[in-house]
Amino acid sequence: MARTRNRKRKKPMSEINVVPYIDVMLVLLIIFMVTAPLLMQGVKVDLPQSPAQPMEEQDDEPLIVSIKTDGSYYLNLGKDQEKPVASEDVARKVAVILRNKPKTAVLVWGDKNVPYGEVVNLMSVLQKAGAPSVGLVTETP
Repeated sequence: MARTRNRKRKKPMSEINVVPYIDVMLVLLIIFMVTAPLLMQGVKVDLPQSPAQPMEEQDDEPLIVSIKTDGSYYLNLGKDQEKPVASEDVARKVAVILRNKPKTAVLVWGDKNVPYGEVVNLMSVLQKAGAPSVGLVTETP
C-alpha cells in the first residue's frame, strides 16, 4: 500500500493548454479593433445625421463621390483620393466605371454645410454619367 501512495499521477496526453490560444485571440482582436477605423475610405467631410436604414451589403465596392464645403469634388479611386477633381472629370470617370461594372453603387458624401444646389448639381452630373440611382450617405444620430 505504501508503494501506491508514492507514485506520481501522470496527466493524460489529451489535455490541451488553451491559455496561449486565448492570448493570441486577444492580440488579434486588438489588431482588428485598431485597424478597422483606418480602412474607411474617402475624404473627411462632416456628414449630416439621419435615422435612415443602412444599405444592403453588396459584393462590389461602391463608388463614392465626396463634396466638401468649398464645392470641390473627390473620388475614392486610385492613389490620389485627396486630390480635387473637376465635375467634367467626375462624369467621365464615373461613366467609364459604370460601363465596365454597371451594378456599381454610386454614393455621395456631402458635407452638411454644402448648399443644397451643389449636391443636386453633383447628382445630375452622376445621372448623366449613367448612374441609375445615387445614394446619399449620412451618419446615424
